[in-house]
Amino acid sequence: MAAINGEKDIQQLLQLARLYGVEVTAYGKEGIPRQAEPPSLLAVLRALGAPVAGMGDVPEAIRHRRKEQRQHCLEPVVVAWEGELTGTSLNLPAECADGPADCCLLLETGEECRWYCDLSTLPVLQAETVEENDYVVKQLVLPPKLPLGYHRLILAHPGCRSETLVISAPRRLYILPPGAEGRIWGVFIPLYALHSGKSWGSGDFTDLEALVHWVQELGGGTVGSLPLLASFLDEPFEPSPYMPVSRLFWNEFYLDVTRVPELLQSAEAQALLNSPSFRQELESLRAAPLVDYRRGMAVKRGILEHLARCFFARGSTRQEELHRWLAANPAALDYARFRAAAERQHAGWPAWPEQMRDGILQEGDYSPDAVRYHLYVQWLAHEQLRAAAAQARQGGVGLYLDLPLGVHAAGYDTWRERSAFALEASSGAPPDLFFSEGQDWGMPPLHPERIREQGYRYYIACLRNHFQHAGVLRIDHVMGLHRLFWVPKGMAAREGVYVHYRAEEFYAILALESTRYRTLVVGEDLGTVPDYVRPTMSRHGVYGMYVLPFEFTNDPQNVLRPAPSDALACLNTHDMRPFAHFWENINTGEETALLDFLHRQGRLDPSQNSAEAVLKACLAYLAGSPARILIVNLEDLWLEKAPQNAPDLKGYPNWRRKAHYPLETLTRLPEITERLREINRLRRGR
Repeated sequence: MAAINGEKDIQQLLQLARLYGVEVTAYGKEGIPRQAEPPSLLAVLRALGAPVAGMGDVPEAIRHRRKEQRQHCLEPVVVAWEGELTGTSLNLPAECADGPADCCLLLETGEECRWYCDLSTLPVLQAETVEENDYVVKQLVLPPKLPLGYHRLILAHPGCRSETLVISAPRRLYILPPGAEGRIWGVFIPLYALHSGKSWGSGDFTDLEALVHWVQELGGGTVGSLPLLASFLDEPFEPSPYMPVSRLFWNEFYLDVTRVPELLQSAEAQALLNSPSFRQELESLRAAPLVDYRRGMAVKRGILEHLARCFFARGSTRQEELHRWLAANPAALDYARFRAAAERQHAGWPAWPEQMRDGILQEGDYSPDAVRYHLYVQWLAHEQLRAAAAQARQGGVGLYLDLPLGVHAAGYDTWRERSAFALEASSGAPPDLFFSEGQDWGMPPLHPERIREQGYRYYIACLRNHFQHAGVLRIDHVMGLHRLFWVPKGMAAREGVYVHYRAEEFYAILALESTRYRTLVVGEDLGTVPDYVRPTMSRHGVYGMYVLPFEFTNDPQNVLRPAPSDALACLNTHDMRPFAHFWENINTGEETALLDFLHRQGRLDPSQNSAEAVLKACLAYLAGSPARILIVNLEDLWLEKAPQNAPDLKGYPNWRRKAHYPLETLTRLPEITERLREINRLRRGR
């Protein structure tokens, strides 16, 4: 790296960072802000595509960036809230700023609206000189009141031809109605933990459907779980639900094999299913206190491969159904080939031969049987999840699904949608009181400019994949709609910096898609949140999270911050210790204050302070609050102390611990059903 020659070099580097939307503030130990170091800024700028090998390249990179920003007549994306877009900016070379222009607005429906405009009559917003070239920014007026949807605006004249995506969206997402009917409750448990006497060592989609039915009988409106997306469960191996292979496909690990119609037609599958060795392995998986993903997937795959061969060996109406599904989901075949290639290479795509890395797969790069297997199980997963979602919609708002922030760096999405990601960086978090060195989550972030140039194609596909099954969708790390902490490859997490995104465009997409699918959206807004995030969420109808242990105040009369109506209320999240552990380790001051508060609320008898009594009182407090959504962690109801995920405990079996009770038992425990019935009564205002 070239030497830094004083304040001028630093100021130019900071200017370049701002031109790329990079924050110039870094965070030291315990989150103390300071100016980011030049090596961090240069590394993040390179990850964004800036031509900077060192400090000596910064002046030319500034000229390059400013020229780049003026090269396109139109922004790649503009938002028309409620269909109103009074105007959009035109970047024009001064010599081309006058004369006639041909405008075409191509609506999502296929209709066209064409008109001519005289550029000389358009209002001038700005004039500037960039690299000895004069530019004029003018305002182009569009037709009033566009229909909701994704439209294309095309402008052409002798000096410019440009196209932009116009997102015409409602200002607010789909939300619950006011009043008692708009206050729902539901339960949460990771699906892998929800085991039954019929499932094969972990929960499956049939268990999920059964849980939904039970909760609906008690008056609940939703059932939540961790992400259910496809994972690497062999080589490579990464079972974390927050490190999926793809956000576009589901995890066949959750299939109920006994429910697949081909099982009745495959003699080979039935023979394997009834063999002593298979039954012994199955019983071993069921008896284990922890989920064994590798063994469990191997057991299911042994049967599913027979079923896939049986399915493709004969023509049937089910084959016609698969072909109809494939026509609507053409990427599924590409995904199946990717998974088959990864199995042959025993590695994710960065370790593949060059041609395969570059997205080109040919016969011989994968097993055709493996392709058919992955295509078949994706279809089955879609069908079984759809059945559970349909059951959830019948008696409530639907399933409560979780959209993770990112994907596995060696997974399908980064391979096929490579340009959408900044592969030379990973997402993370700056140092704070809990993680003094910061966090590197190992997932490449979305590239803020290239996703715009693609019209957010990949992001929209991820949302639709979830919205088609979800009544409520949790957006992991919702601050990522505004800014994301980038850690350059090869650097420590504490050396990362924030990169900004076009939040308005994300909210417009969320509003449009959630309205179309009638899906509520919850933003995970815990931790250090910039001041502008929560007001923006509220303005657009994104529910925040009200997690009781985080809501303590210094006011002795109002120990807990009141739960707002536009929130999901709960006692904890999957990253926290359950309530019984929280109560066992609460400090004396907070314990006394909370007990007094609950006594004054009439939720707790003054003579009681057991974990069970306080749990009941806290749930009653949340149930009686105006928060529109209440989620109850099922494990809290039997005072479980062990967490599902403990990122601060080295060697802890994260994402593996089964629930203490099988589904058949927990649904018959009187103390559980009585608590949930009381919650339902309070939610209904009775």
